Amino acid sequence: MSEAKKKPSPIEGLPAHVRERLDAFTQQLRQSLEDDLVGVLVHGSVARGEYNPAQSDVDVVVVVKQARFKELEAIGNAVQLARYSARIEAMILAEDEIGGASDAFPLLYDDIRRFHVVVEGRDAFADVVVHDTHRRLRIEQELREASIRLRRAVTDAVGAREAVGGAVLRKIKQVRTPLHALLSLKGVECEPNLKSVIAKAADVYGVEVKSLWAAREEPEKAHEALSELLRKATKDVDTMATTIDGAK
Repeated sequence: MSEAKKKPSPIEGLPAHVRERLDAFTQQLRQSLEDDLVGVLVHGSVARGEYNPAQSDVDVVVVVKQARFKELEAIGNAVQLARYSARIEAMILAEDEIGGASDAFPLLYDDIRRFHVVVEGRDAFADVVVHDTHRRLRIEQELREASIRLRRAVTDAVGAREAVGGAVLRKIKQVRTPLHALLSLKGVECEPNLKSVIAKAADVYGVEVKSLWAAREEPEKAHEALSELLRKATKDVDTMATTIDGAK
């Protein structure tokens, strides 16, 4: 029996110069931190297969044994060079703070846990547990905040509808995470990329979202479509409080 074909790493899809800078960054971390370096993980759009060379950052988590001044100073040049040469954005975490922070950052930590690539050391997120109570509450918070900011986009535009269209397009990207988390909470399987999440959420909640992808041409329709999707999703996650955390 032939060996199953190995799925290529998302890292392989990065432009050559970005891969080179990521490798160099990892080597510099290893040299500067030595045994204090626990691991380096790539997450975000790269890990989800949505990396866009013209728009995307390379999101990286650098896990260290201790995030003391001397360790941070030692890697300062490497962090700055990676940022300005290849848009590699590093979040530095101490190993012992990861487990206790999942309640404060449930969606971020859950997204990293589910979609990441270990490029150095070990997987510090392998044992992260995100409880549904924390996940549900954060989803509701982010959806409600998105609705509020979406309304403000119209009042701030003072009639400049092209600005509303731009705001809708930005907001679509921002709500991908809470909507994907909500679908997961409901047991609905969905690919994590933006268009799949929006399409699946629209199907689940019965909202026509075709206008979202033409928000600059149809800002009013796009705004109404996203507002309706957020309204229905927020109502749904709010009703989950009774069964998930007994809050209502």
